[in-house]
Amino acid sequence: MDSAVLLDLLGNENRRRILRLLATKPCYVTEISEYLDVSPKAVIDHLRKLEEAGLIESTTDDQRRKYFRIARSLRLEVSVSPYGFGAKSAYPAKNSFDMAARCQHISIETPDESESPNDLAELAGEFGRLQNLDQELSLAQRWVQGRVEDTLAEIDERLGTESDSRFFAAVLAALVETDGTPEAVADEVGAREETVAGALRRLADVGVVARDGSADVDRYRIR
Repeated sequence: MDSAVLLDLLGNENRRRILRLLATKPCYVTEISEYLDVSPKAVIDHLRKLEEAGLIESTTDDQRRKYFRIARSLRLEVSVSPYGFGAKSAYPAKNSFDMAARCQHISIETPDESESPNDLAELAGEFGRLQNLDQELSLAQRWVQGRVEDTLAEIDERLGTESDSRFFAAVLAALVETDGTPEAVADEVGAREETVAGALRRLADVGVVARDGSADVDRYRIR
């Protein structure tokens, strides 16, 4: 789901309260109306918007009463800093997600599928372990964000407050991954070669990168 759509939906307090209630159990309109202390008509309108967005779904019981429940898990991340604003939503990975192949900078012990918990005590223990892991990952994310901002602030200090520090950081990172030519760096960061060439010259002027003068083409490296 597009993060902007999700932010608009969750901008309404009553819709957030509906989701908070449905996270505890499926409910029908009257229950939700009493919980919110708003009219059933208003509840139906909120439910319709949430259902159209795919956040909730409904089922009908034997008494033809319609129950609503949350349809899927979704995580929304919003980042606001002096160096950028961003929002992204992503459906959680399945348990078949290859952590070792995709997470190169962290080490997570994944259980052997052949030794999956098979009784309530083991399941409770696994749930507790995953809760602790979720908390640790949240702390790690906060630490990474702090280091990112410190790095961008340092780039600003070196290049001037009017520089696009995030772009220059991407250019420097691309230098490590490429042969150092403006063409290769531009391809890596997804920018015009002329723009990247200008950024590399500016980085060279302040002594952050060095130009290899022996090459037939411009080639840069980090000092």
